[in-house]
Amino acid sequence: MEASVEALRTARIADCGLLITNRHGDKMLAELSIQNVVIIDRLRLSFTPGLNVLTGETGAGKSIIIDSLGAVLGARMPAEMLRDGADRARIEAVFDLTEHTDTALNALLAEAGIESEDGTLILARELNRAGRSSARVNGQTVTSGTLTRIGERLVDIHGQSAHLSLLRAATHIDFLDAYAGILSRRAECAALVAKVREVRSQLGAIERDERELARRVDLLRFQVEEITSANLREGEDEQLRIERDRLANATSLQAVADNAYRLLREGTPPRGAALLDGLRDLTKHLSELARLDPALREAESQVDEIVYLLDDVASTVRDYRDGIEDDPDRLAQVEERLVLIRDLERKYGRSINDVIVFGEEATTELSRIEGGEERAERLRAEEQDLLARIGKVAGTLSKARAEASRRLSKEIEARIAHLAMGRTRFTVYLAQEEDPDGVPASGSDTGSRRLAFDAKGIDRVEFLIAPNSGESPKPLAKVASGGETARLMLALKSVLAAADTTPTLVFDEVDVGIGGRSGQVVGETLWGLTGAHQVLCITHLAQVAAFAEGHFRITKREVGGRTLSGVDPVTGDERIEELAAMLDTAHGEPTAAARASARDLADRAAAWKAKSESTAAD
Repeated sequence: MEASVEALRTARIADCGLLITNRHGDKMLAELSIQNVVIIDRLRLSFTPGLNVLTGETGAGKSIIIDSLGAVLGARMPAEMLRDGADRARIEAVFDLTEHTDTALNALLAEAGIESEDGTLILARELNRAGRSSARVNGQTVTSGTLTRIGERLVDIHGQSAHLSLLRAATHIDFLDAYAGILSRRAECAALVAKVREVRSQLGAIERDERELARRVDLLRFQVEEITSANLREGEDEQLRIERDRLANATSLQAVADNAYRLLREGTPPRGAALLDGLRDLTKHLSELARLDPALREAESQVDEIVYLLDDVASTVRDYRDGIEDDPDRLAQVEERLVLIRDLERKYGRSINDVIVFGEEATTELSRIEGGEERAERLRAEEQDLLARIGKVAGTLSKARAEASRRLSKEIEARIAHLAMGRTRFTVYLAQEEDPDGVPASGSDTGSRRLAFDAKGIDRVEFLIAPNSGESPKPLAKVASGGETARLMLALKSVLAAADTTPTLVFDEVDVGIGGRSGQVVGETLWGLTGAHQVLCITHLAQVAAFAEGHFRITKREVGGRTLSGVDPVTGDERIEELAAMLDTAHGEPTAAARASARDLADRAAAWKAKSESTAAD
């Protein structure tokens, strides 16, 4: 069984050029509910994983269904979509993504804080009578922008440019790279580009506003020099204040100290005797008394101790007196030093310690800035090395794209011819732009030619089309609209199916302007796309509808004087009747010949599908 599935994933159907991959493995758009939109009162559609077709008479509401799907995917929802007399229109689309992995979609959901419930994603859109619309994803309110970004990952509606990824030139390089099989090599280029952008960001941080950095360096140098030259010591200011007070009061201090010394040692008039001499006499008397009465020995001892202490005090006072100098020069120096310290504290902190810390921090910052140029040189060298490596990888990618472009153009032109679009020419436009800050061009001398680059390399890619002979190729968005555009998209999708990750494709009247014979080819092509996608198609051709796995008949009826649209899934004989009605009717009923032709179409489509799957399995 596994071998059979793998074969279905990779086999190419020789007669139609379609790649069959994991047929009908994903449910994708499971259900669409529409309420109060234009002529639709209430409608619910449950789709199959394969090819789903919507058929019915003109004006029955087929396009309204597609417009409603577009609205729930983020397209504009004008007030005219509200059914007359209704208060509110509501559209809901249920997606089953249990077997569909899309990293970009998961990132979008995570960014919006939306959790998928068992692989189910429910998109809802409402429009009120005031003309205001609201959007929800899994019950959580989102902006229309977020809804559009999510919708673009789920459905391509061909014929409505809001969801037509192939009309967005920015996506063409992704399709081409997936077709060429170089996405892994492109990831290597993206990693290198991320590195060079980081290096350039660091360089910018170093180099921006060099004048401001120069001013900062000058300031830091001045601050460091000012603080360093001061040679500050913690606690110095307190010592200087004490010295200043002593120098400023030298004469008074000398006089007071001299008086104290004289009182102790020499005595002062009018009493005459020195304090120490008197105490020594007292000691003699106490000694005599203690000899006669031991009770006074302690008093004698205390006086002796006082004499010794006062004798030391006298020596200290004498030395202090003799050491005092009246030095105006030193006083001026101390005052100047204190002024310097106060000035530094006013600038850099409230204490000497704060000033010292500030100086250390300024020195560190200065070293860091002055070392930036050396670091910048290293970063510039790293930048050039990365640019050279990016240039080599991007050059390899560019060569692979050029080769794949030729193959892709041939395949798509063959598919276009198969779909009866005449001699339409398809071209893949590859271009490069010079940029002095870009990567060196492959094969050129260093610095001689540099090319602009991004995470995808050095190429700009755009798909161009020339619908008629003699015309120059033009961007896809400028080609004719309607059925021709839809068939062109069908041709592109049939070739690029494996490269397109959008799970559901919608083709609005892809068969406009073609006959029944070409309709068979369109049907084969649409069914071939279901190997990698779920496909929805509005068609007027029974040859296309015969290939459907899910067939829905859209009808309109008048109820109470109002036109209402309805939908019925048709299977078995009902489906044959619908196919016959699409082929030929007489007096409102299919003819017998039409019924026979319808059965033949259904049988032929079934046989073709069976043969294709059998060929793929082999």
